Amino acid sequence: MRRVLIASITQFKSSIIMRPLTDEETKTMFEKLSKYIGENIKLLVDRPDGVYCFRLHNDRVYYMSEKILKLATNVARDKLVSVGTCFGKFTKTGKFRLHITALDFLAPYAKFKVWVKPGTEQSFLYGNHVLKSGLGRITENTNQYQGVVVYSMADVPLGFGVAAKTTQECRRMDPMSIVVFHQADVGEFIRNEDTLT
Repeated sequence: MRRVLIASITQFKSSIIMRPLTDEETKTMFEKLSKYIGENIKLLVDRPDGVYCFRLHNDRVYYMSEKILKLATNVARDKLVSVGTCFGKFTKTGKFRLHITALDFLAPYAKFKVWVKPGTEQSFLYGNHVLKSGLGRITENTNQYQGVVVYSMADVPLGFGVAAKTTQECRRMDPMSIVVFHQADVGEFIRNEDTLT
């Protein structure tokens, strides 16, 4: 009983500490990011305005400059809530889930994009999938289950999702068929404001 208690306390303390990602965590996170931005991941780390890094804190991955990381060392570990931009979190099963807060960094480097019609924007922002009837445009050669960034027709990033069909299949689909599976949208800032950090 005592060993179990000590092990759970040790695990709790290690989850409080902001630390670099392990090799396995880095691999899992980069595999998820590469679905959306491909090899442009290196552009997130080696930026012209300085060196940026990813850190894990309370199962959430934060993206920040090394300058901000050094400033964060002045804050007590148990008092630190967050620092930088939250890119996502690791689930209890070890999978990585992207948060909508990463959209500003994914959108400029996205390889595959989907534009939705003005009437579909609100539906997508309420957390619904994108139907063929609401599809404005789609990047050529998009594969099935490829990560896509969803834009309005005015090129404003609205969120991201996963392509349900290839570009060629989208052309001959029924108007009520799902084209993009919803994953995250900017409406989450309002719907989930208590849980986003």
